[in-house]
Amino acid sequence: MSSDSSDDDMPLARTNGQLSSSTISKSEDKAMDRRTTTKPKPAPVSVRNGPVHDSKAPHTNGNGKRKSRTSMNHVNYKDDSDSEDGRLAKRQKKVESDDSDDEVLSKRKTKLPPAADETAMIEDSDDDLPLNAKLASKRKAIEKNAEKEAKAIRANESKAKKPTPKKVVKDESDDDVPLAGPKGRKRPSNGVNGKGKANGVKQEDSDSDAPIRKKAKTAPSKTKAKAEKPTPAKKTPAKKAKKEVSEEPAEGDEDGEEYRWWDAPKKEDDSIKWTTLEHNGVLFPPEYEPLPKNVKLIYDGTPVNLNLEAEEIASFFGSMLNSTHNVENPTFQKNFFTDFKEVLDRTGGAVDRHGKKVNIKEFAKLDFKPIFEYYHAKNEAKKARPAAEKKAEKADRDKAEAPYMFCKWDGRKEKVGNFRVEPPGLFRGRGEHPKTGKVKRRVLPEQITINIGKDAKAPPPPDGHKWKAIQHDNKATWLAMWQENINGSYKYVMLGATSAVKGQSDFKKFEKARELKKYIAKIRKDYTQDLKAESMADRQRATAVYLIDKFALRAGNEKDTENEAETVGCCSLKYEHVTLREPNTVIFDFLGKDSIRFYDEVTVDRQVFKNLRVFKKPPKKEGDDIFDRLTTTQLNKHLSSYMQGLTAKVFRTYNASYTMSNLLKDLKVSSATMAEKIKLYNDCNREVAILCNHKRTVGASHEAQMEKLSDRIKGLKYQKWRNKQMLLDVDPKQKKKKGAAFFELDPELDGAWIQEHQNFLVEEQRTKIQKKFEKDNQKRQDDGEKPMPDKELKERMQAADDLAKKFKKENKTKKVEAEGRGPTVDKIEVNIQKIEERIRTLELQAADRDGNKEVALGTSKINYIDPRLTVVFAKKFDVPIEKFFSKTLREKFNWAIKSVEDDDHWEF
Repeated sequence: MSSDSSDDDMPLARTNGQLSSSTISKSEDKAMDRRTTTKPKPAPVSVRNGPVHDSKAPHTNGNGKRKSRTSMNHVNYKDDSDSEDGRLAKRQKKVESDDSDDEVLSKRKTKLPPAADETAMIEDSDDDLPLNAKLASKRKAIEKNAEKEAKAIRANESKAKKPTPKKVVKDESDDDVPLAGPKGRKRPSNGVNGKGKANGVKQEDSDSDAPIRKKAKTAPSKTKAKAEKPTPAKKTPAKKAKKEVSEEPAEGDEDGEEYRWWDAPKKEDDSIKWTTLEHNGVLFPPEYEPLPKNVKLIYDGTPVNLNLEAEEIASFFGSMLNSTHNVENPTFQKNFFTDFKEVLDRTGGAVDRHGKKVNIKEFAKLDFKPIFEYYHAKNEAKKARPAAEKKAEKADRDKAEAPYMFCKWDGRKEKVGNFRVEPPGLFRGRGEHPKTGKVKRRVLPEQITINIGKDAKAPPPPDGHKWKAIQHDNKATWLAMWQENINGSYKYVMLGATSAVKGQSDFKKFEKARELKKYIAKIRKDYTQDLKAESMADRQRATAVYLIDKFALRAGNEKDTENEAETVGCCSLKYEHVTLREPNTVIFDFLGKDSIRFYDEVTVDRQVFKNLRVFKKPPKKEGDDIFDRLTTTQLNKHLSSYMQGLTAKVFRTYNASYTMSNLLKDLKVSSATMAEKIKLYNDCNREVAILCNHKRTVGASHEAQMEKLSDRIKGLKYQKWRNKQMLLDVDPKQKKKKGAAFFELDPELDGAWIQEHQNFLVEEQRTKIQKKFEKDNQKRQDDGEKPMPDKELKERMQAADDLAKKFKKENKTKKVEAEGRGPTVDKIEVNIQKIEERIRTLELQAADRDGNKEVALGTSKINYIDPRLTVVFAKKFDVPIEKFFSKTLREKFNWAIKSVEDDDHWEF
């Protein structure tokens, strides 16, 4: 690089191997555009996308929710010379060239994610059109619609701007808008007329709110008055509720009127989060209970005595021997043994039963089985306790936790999220974390900082201890904070997901995505032009924005690979993570979020494909950065020039919500059943997940669940057939009236299945009788009464025996006697209709579940689709919101449910 190059020509990322030239000459650009006789495939489309099924690769606690540690796949770490648990860069050394590197993954013994045409989609009328072409066509139609809408919004803004007094426009805009039209013209801070949004929403949504705060202080009072004037009358109760809360300093607002923060006036200074704050601190885990004297750690065949601190650490490892995924991991073992030895040396080491010192040198000679067996037996005994004892323990636990569950935030009672201090243990980490197995030390009060109101009484620390500090920071939303010892990161006690603070955070996220509607057309037009830019930095940035917008890639940040798992995002992609296949297919293969190895095979515009070829051009090799002149910070700085606070992650929320909005607009209200309406919503959700690349691993239990559902459907079909036979028993003339075909057995139900199902029904009844008998006896014992004799159980079991005899008779005579009191043709026909409805419902569920096996509907619905869209759908189709949101989600999205409940025309 020449010495006179500008700052823009300098590498914007860390220099990692070979660096791209600062510019791309026309000849070089043309040379990369290799001729191909193959017609480019429809783009942009994700052809094959999702986590890779690799029998050797450890799937470490990485699916958002952590799996039960006892349910993890058993992984053998003993012979792992060629295993997938090393760094990804080392696993992909067979990359030969840009033409042949598409063979890399196929050479591994891995099960690839399903192709797009293997994933269930909404029915389309163009059955002769390939699925990928449909996806590309649908995506382009949505983007074209977005472009039209953006132009319309900006046009409306221009019209609304004309009658606005110049002084007000100047005060609101200031230097806030980098992107608005011609030079010298300022756009309003939120773009549209009235309803109190011109000042408030923009300030709420800003990520970098320092300049806005300064402007808020200097804003004239007339502007504020103008914003508050059009507030509808229905918002008055919210103001009244706020007043009532402030008048009640001691009591919580648990039974008072709901605080509708979304209706309340916007604060002038949004940096002030609260004026009064009271809480009871944190709940510490119980102290360590020493092992019984007969339970010892064994070293080289010798039981040893340990100091309590060392014994507790040994118990951490011993109690989790069933989690072979962790305890057989060499890194986990090494880190544990290092920390264990350090504590041993500090506390006097180990001694045998005679007091003779035992020098523990090798991990392999440690035997934790006695410790594991003790904890296993203790857990089993705990599970086997009577229900009354478990209930009493839960009541005691709830009583102990009650003082910490809520706080007083500006006089309102708000739920606290994570008020428990995490107990000590062994660090698992996600993915191939280099610190897995290290000891998480017990957190003491001396490490914890309490944040509370000045006039509130600080919670007392445990006896003999004191807090690290007590502060009164009303610009912070955390209640307590401490630093953990593994990675040195800070842990915070925050308000729960249902609190006003968290709700406002979600609201701002979706409002920012809504605001992007105004600028998306301009952004897409600019990066499409910059895909051919002469400057390497500009071309890399444009290509990255294209991938983030079209395929929902995360931006990515540089990782400290010594202390963190090396996960990858768009800006941190390396040479070996991208494979190019002519004419326009790109394969991404890397460790993504939560260290899940991710495979994404996509078709891209030809220019993007050519650019990636340029970015991988020799002498670049494995380990070199593809986007070597781009960082996440630089990318987000560029995006914020279009819209204040815009970052790469907003595209995921925008694309998911806007796509869902378009799909829901096309739906027509019909006389569909409840199950059909729910499936209709899930189909839209699924299409969003596919278009936005929200995929997941097929659960290990999926096939078993589908088989169980299939058996339930067959069981109902058998029940329907029996009812039809009862119809003949009541009125034999029905056979002539309805035809013989009506009474035939469903082809799916053969004799062997019927016999098996009958046996199942008999055993199911026996189990129910047994459980009911045990429950009744337990209740009698709890009430101090004498338990029922076994004779009573035998008499009850007679019902199951009678059922078995009935089935045997039916199989022999091929006739079914009518059941129930006073059976009639009308009653039986009503039963048949009910069973048919249940069959249809289950068949819809089965189709829905099978279609969703590869698609993370929850990811889209909870994190990226504006919840107000779901509320609007529920209202439009008269479906209870409970069908889409669980109780927890209804509490989390209460603001969404209530804010649009009276608005029939709300749109994203």
